[in-house]
Amino acid sequence: MKYRLFIIFIMFSMSATAQSVIDTLAKSDDRIEVLARISETEALLRWAPTKAISWKQLNQHGYIIERYTIIRDGKTLPVPESRTLSSNPIVPQPLAAWEAIVQNNDNAAIIAQAIYGERFDVSGTDKIEGIVALSEDLEQRHTFALYTADQDFEVAVMAGLGFIDKTAASNEKYVYRVISNIPKEIRDVEYGGVFQGYQDYEPLPKPIDLVSTFSDASTSLSWNYKIHKTVFTSYNIERAQEGETFRKINQRPYTMLNQAADERTGRIYYMDSIANNKGYKYRVQGISVFGELGPFSDEAGGTGRAALNFTPFLSKKEFIDDDTVNLIWEFPVEANDKISGFTLNKADGKGETQEVLIKNIPPTGRSIKYDKLMSSNYFTISAVGKYGSQKKSFPMLVQPIDSIPPSRPVGLTGTVDSVGIVRIKWEANTDKDIYGYRVFRGNIEREEFSQITVNPLATPVYRDTITITNLNSNVFYKVVALDYRYNQSEFSDILKIKKPDVVPPTSPVFKKFNVSNGNVILDWAKSSSEDAKTTQLYRKENNSQDWLLIYEGKSDVIHYVDKKGEEGKLYSYTLIAIDESKLESTPSPSVSVTIPKSSKENQVRSFTGVPNKLQQSIDISWAYRADDISEFEIYKAKTEEKLRLLRVVPADTRRLTDTNLKINTSYTYGIRAVFKDGRISKLKKITVKY
Repeated sequence: MKYRLFIIFIMFSMSATAQSVIDTLAKSDDRIEVLARISETEALLRWAPTKAISWKQLNQHGYIIERYTIIRDGKTLPVPESRTLSSNPIVPQPLAAWEAIVQNNDNAAIIAQAIYGERFDVSGTDKIEGIVALSEDLEQRHTFALYTADQDFEVAVMAGLGFIDKTAASNEKYVYRVISNIPKEIRDVEYGGVFQGYQDYEPLPKPIDLVSTFSDASTSLSWNYKIHKTVFTSYNIERAQEGETFRKINQRPYTMLNQAADERTGRIYYMDSIANNKGYKYRVQGISVFGELGPFSDEAGGTGRAALNFTPFLSKKEFIDDDTVNLIWEFPVEANDKISGFTLNKADGKGETQEVLIKNIPPTGRSIKYDKLMSSNYFTISAVGKYGSQKKSFPMLVQPIDSIPPSRPVGLTGTVDSVGIVRIKWEANTDKDIYGYRVFRGNIEREEFSQITVNPLATPVYRDTITITNLNSNVFYKVVALDYRYNQSEFSDILKIKKPDVVPPTSPVFKKFNVSNGNVILDWAKSSSEDAKTTQLYRKENNSQDWLLIYEGKSDVIHYVDKKGEEGKLYSYTLIAIDESKLESTPSPSVSVTIPKSSKENQVRSFTGVPNKLQQSIDISWAYRADDISEFEIYKAKTEEKLRLLRVVPADTRRLTDTNLKINTSYTYGIRAVFKDGRISKLKKITVKY
């Protein structure tokens, strides 16, 4: 016999067994999952293989159920007593046993088709297709079989997925093991087990938080399914009309797949059609994976009322003064007896009611005055039906003339932490039509500030993030206020916030240096950092590793004369800047200076210069007295310019001719003797006009 089923509408639920199957499929474990439930008279077992191929082979080879008695009369047995509950391996009932039941039981038809059908075609709603997203035929059979078994325990037993232990004693507690009878060489499926006894019996809970919402000819029911998700797989829904008894209104058990439950709130929903102006009561009953019926929920009831078919229309606005408007609307006179009155509502631009401003306007009313206008207002008028239904008009924008900006914000204060989070606040404006604030930021006080808020702020606080590792030591803010007509106030006073100082100052840099009369004269450019406070000058001798602090002063000092050097020694100098936060710059590039040795008297005599028009030169001559002179250094400069080394001549030289000249120019010449021990004489100068 072959079955080919087209199930138009099939109801499943995300029960504990089925959910565990889905979870274990993800884990790819090949085992048997087991559930147990102790009723008042017997122990009920349900199991499910986690893999489709295992399920198929177990349908052929069967399951073995072992029971181990662990506790008797409250005492643990020293050696558990074992018993095999099934005389033969448990397998699905043969095909002939299903033929009678499938005609009246859709669940049996689905499982029979899954086990024995040559083809497994199931057409149904998108919700079923969305949950059972399995493309392979075997996977589809396996999944549908497990889901369907959760809906009908009798069918689960026929399918070899359930067992009733009628020999369990009330004074004992057992471990049940469901074992695969597949030969190990074919497939090794891990057994499943559960520890259960009559002491674990608990009555089924009742569904909670049943809520009914009545509208025009319909009722929306909802209740909390999530709290009992592992207990109930489906529900019965009963309804009682006024003066009548309850009767079930769902033809089949109502499950999660009948509709989209709200996972966020944990509620399941059901819609029912009713007659208006009659009272109804509802209750729901849970059905467990073992087919047990739980107690009914608390009742919920109400009455459906016809919807109001007439809608008011705001047609006109008449300004009385800056704060008051007279609103006029239209509504059919023949509908006056169908309403209890009107309400005036504050609304947003889409007509959504934010606040009811005036209630209980008479049904005959067609205008109302409102005297608390803001700079921008949206109003709606609602007609209230006698049974509570409402129809609301489209919104009307009411804007009195307003060109006066709000007052400027005051009281700005702010802080910034070590990671650059800025928090500023100010006093809230007292203007009644204040809409919000905009915040502006600048890195320099005199630059044009940039707006940093996208939308107006509703509250007088703002949090900003800045970079604290740049060279600007401060950040600046100012704020404006806006009213509902977007009139903008004057800027607030500028708020200056000092950043946490994590950036050391830049280094000073030497500009020039020279040696005069044994003193080292140093000039430098100061640090460019605004917060540089102090400059330190260090010196070390020759190749020494130790730097000696020889000067510390204000950062704007850029000159120093070192008078403590010794003749003939080499000295190196470097500079460091220190800012207000005691952060030090890196040392500047060093300069090295040798202090030459100098004589106490000048050994050069008769130093003269004579212009020679014929030869177009100046002839320089000199005399000296000393035997230890090694050479002479001759210097030259135009008058008022700095002397530059012209030539170095041997010690026996007495004359020098300079031909690099310009007519009508005065030149200054200098000479000094360099001695064999490294000392130099003082410089002797003459001026010659050519």
